[in-house]
Amino acid sequence: MKAFRWCALAALMLAATNLRAACTWPAWEQFKKDYISESGRVIDPSDTRKITTSEGQSYALFFALAANDRKAFDQLLTWTRDNLAGGDLHDRLPAWLWGQKDKDTWAVIDSNSASDADIWIAWSLLEAGRLWKDPDYTRAGKALLKRIAREEVVKVPGLGSMLLPGKIGFAEENAWRFNPSYLPPQLASYFTRFGAPWKTLRETNQRLLLETAPKGFSPDWVQYQKNKGWQLKQDKALVGSYDAIRVYLWVGMMNDKDPQKARLLARFQPMAAVTTKQAIPPEKVDVASGKRTGHGPVGFSASLLPFLQSRDAQAVQRQRVADHFPDNNAYYSYVLTLFGQGWDQHRFRFTEKGELIPDWGQECASSH
Repeated sequence: MKAFRWCALAALMLAATNLRAACTWPAWEQFKKDYISESGRVIDPSDTRKITTSEGQSYALFFALAANDRKAFDQLLTWTRDNLAGGDLHDRLPAWLWGQKDKDTWAVIDSNSASDADIWIAWSLLEAGRLWKDPDYTRAGKALLKRIAREEVVKVPGLGSMLLPGKIGFAEENAWRFNPSYLPPQLASYFTRFGAPWKTLRETNQRLLLETAPKGFSPDWVQYQKNKGWQLKQDKALVGSYDAIRVYLWVGMMNDKDPQKARLLARFQPMAAVTTKQAIPPEKVDVASGKRTGHGPVGFSASLLPFLQSRDAQAVQRQRVADHFPDNNAYYSYVLTLFGQGWDQHRFRFTEKGELIPDWGQECASSH
């Protein structure tokens, strides 16, 4: 009888273990299978060079942390450090583009940095240090943040400190180019604890977001000129599309107590209105006129799940995500979906100070 009880107990324990293994974050587990190599490299298969970007590595680090997947986190971090940062994230910013340079060579293709990736990597390291109680992550995060401040932050006359999109190529003598999606407001809030230049950056970033969306639609890229301000009307229309969709995603995921959130939601309300009206987010918007064209991919719908304030409007986008979940050749749509749907499934939240609140106890939420 005792042997039977032991067998039954063992079977129950095994079932519980299997349930836990099967009930992590299914969409993240699938992403790892479809997009991440065994060595920790996030591969974008849509490019013939099978590229890896620092952005892809940074997002995957966030998802691994949110999923309490320390093994994946360490693999991703090691690959990023060794291949994009020459073996040391303390000493250099990661290169933004790596892949097949020619028939026999896999290496860095473009050594310039991408500050959005650097920001997410620094934040993920700092939060990994706090949540997993590992000072090595914390040290690496602080060192990277200092390097970002030194190499990617510039003082702009009439604005103050601003985050350049990368180390090289975005600043001229009297003109600067910015990407409004590069500094999520909750991460800007988080970094204010480190003093200058981050306290200023939080405020100038808010100006960037509010002032470059006159019709309630954020641009992918925008230029600021000395004594002339934001250049919103140009020969070629300023468009908000595949970069700008992240602005609404970040704003939607902000904590409701964050003092910046209400103004941002109000400014971008036209994006919510048009998505609600046509049931699909627009692919492209002319920032100056508000004219919209095309239908955004399913990742756009996922991005707007945290942003839309109407439950009915959310339900429409939630259903679209469920019906058209990204496949194994849609890297960007998939990462947007992990952010938006992951938030919608309460897998993570941000505090008003920009810290991560992971739901590491959650089991068995549906993946699609």
